[in-house]
Amino acid sequence: DTPLISAETFARLRAPLATGAALAVLGFRAADPTGYGRLLLEGDHLMAIREHADATLEERKVTLCNAGVMAFAGARALEVLDRIGNANSKGEYYLVDAVTIIREMGLEAVVIETNEDEVRGINNKAQLAEAEAVMQARLRQAALDAGVTLIAPETVHLAADTKFGSDVTIEPYVVIGPGVTIADGAVIHSFSHIVQTSIGKKASIGPYARLRPGTALGDGVRIGNFVETKAATIEAGAKVNHLSYVGDAHVGANSNLGAGTITCNYDGFFKHKTTIGEGAFVGTNSSLVAPVKIGKGAYIGSGSVITKDVPDDAMAVERSPQNNRDGGAARYREMKMRAKAAKE
Repeated sequence: DTPLISAETFARLRAPLATGAALAVLGFRAADPTGYGRLLLEGDHLMAIREHADATLEERKVTLCNAGVMAFAGARALEVLDRIGNANSKGEYYLVDAVTIIREMGLEAVVIETNEDEVRGINNKAQLAEAEAVMQARLRQAALDAGVTLIAPETVHLAADTKFGSDVTIEPYVVIGPGVTIADGAVIHSFSHIVQTSIGKKASIGPYARLRPGTALGDGVRIGNFVETKAATIEAGAKVNHLSYVGDAHVGANSNLGAGTITCNYDGFFKHKTTIGEGAFVGTNSSLVAPVKIGKGAYIGSGSVITKDVPDDAMAVERSPQNNRDGGAARYREMKMRAKAAKE
């Protein structure tokens, strides 16, 4: 209900209990206190929590409100709770009565204050979106404080467990989901989406890259525009610069996958692995039909469909023979124009 409460705030609530208080209540200063229970103080001592409906006009002027979070000292908690009765119009047990009971027992109740954003309740989708906005602002500020360069912070979406190295740069409109680690000097270019991925030092990602779960990128890897990876390990210095899909694959260091390279990992029933050796070169618009291994230093000619393993330092070219027909284009156009004229 109040997901933005921090571990630090729980620690602050606990602290007074260690010095003798029987109860600590979390409070906040409401911009509009209407509807909230008021925390009534005498000096630093909490005397009562008054529900809005039961508050006097003077008490309703109080802006210190009950956040609905309490910390009880364990040694007296059950004794206090046992004394809470239901002698009220609704026949309900009100936890807020614990404050009055503690006072009657001669024990101490205190208030710990926090900001209103931290105790936002969520009862509908609009409030969920508001809470998400607060959380994102908190995460962005933490990233900035840690030295991450966010070119346009308000456009970047982070996860609570995102881990950054030093001197990382995030360009506008990047979405980072759970389970992402970004090492020193990496740059994430605009419009990239990253989930459950580790990114090595000085790697370059995007723009318009999609890194799916199980992606592990070595130092200096380049993942370019409109590249998608999934369950793929791409070793240091390798390049997949544009318009490619690399899934269920291991790509060796310093290899190069040309534009339009596809690892065909799914046969309709099972996933299969593609292994590409160190320093291999895969030409543009090649399809690697898994399971298949491309050897170290191998060269795949552009436009090939590779279905068999390629040895180290071998060249593989798989294409239909090119057939040039002199004047064929002119004859074809003439035939089509005659057919079109006949229909008119």
